[in-house]
Amino acid sequence: MRSLKGKSIAVAADRQSGAISTMIEKKGGDPVVYPVQGRQLVDNMVSRQDVEIFLEESFEWAVLTTGIGARTLAEAAEKAGLHKAFIKKLEKTKLAVRGSKTVKWLGENDLTPEILSGDGTMDQLLETFEHKKRNGNIFLQAYDQDDALLRDVLEENGCPVYVSKPYSHEPPESLTVRRLKQEVTDKTVDAVVFTSKKQVRNVLKEEPEQLVKAFNNGVQAAAVGKVTARELLNSGITEVTAPESQKMGAMIVALEHYYRNN
Repeated sequence: MRSLKGKSIAVAADRQSGAISTMIEKKGGDPVVYPVQGRQLVDNMVSRQDVEIFLEESFEWAVLTTGIGARTLAEAAEKAGLHKAFIKKLEKTKLAVRGSKTVKWLGENDLTPEILSGDGTMDQLLETFEHKKRNGNIFLQAYDQDDALLRDVLEENGCPVYVSKPYSHEPPESLTVRRLKQEVTDKTVDAVVFTSKKQVRNVLKEEPEQLVKAFNNGVQAAAVGKVTARELLNSGITEVTAPESQKMGAMIVALEHYYRNN
């Protein structure tokens, strides 16, 4: 049953937009792509510096928050001829991680975390982390707007935190963001699928009231996983479609089920 037939669905992703569009089309929907993630920028100099500091200084904990960040640091270590030393140091360091891609990278390098966020969110990771005794320095691989908040939370009991930001994102094209926002407020799309909280923040950054109203009255918001869904809910959107298994295909199936039942 092609329950997305006749539905115009905006795709906020960039890299995965082609695959998501194909899934939507197979379900009978009409995808329209508005990439609002912003181009990812890897800072090779900063990444190498972070690796060198991690190797030179003493850290009780390493907190890895994204698979991209972990891989970027590992690649910087490889280029500097320090990969073996980097992995060996991680083996001797207590690891706290979130995200399926981070866990996958750990598995590829035979690394085992002491703390793993059960639902993939930073909130649960930090909640678990609060109950762990910690006396030494913390190496925090952070991302974008969350770095200051994460550092403050981790430093609450007096443990110094070194913040590593191996990558960042350029702002998306303003015209693309405006067009997507117009589609939502005019309700010329039936749904918008988001694959990261960065996309949510970029769309709802300015004058969110009309957008939230539209999402709560006719335009369905869909999220690939719990982190993205939580960002939408925290923004005031009352109903979000999200799958149990945090995968793109499952998200489209969940959206299909939503329309089948409504």
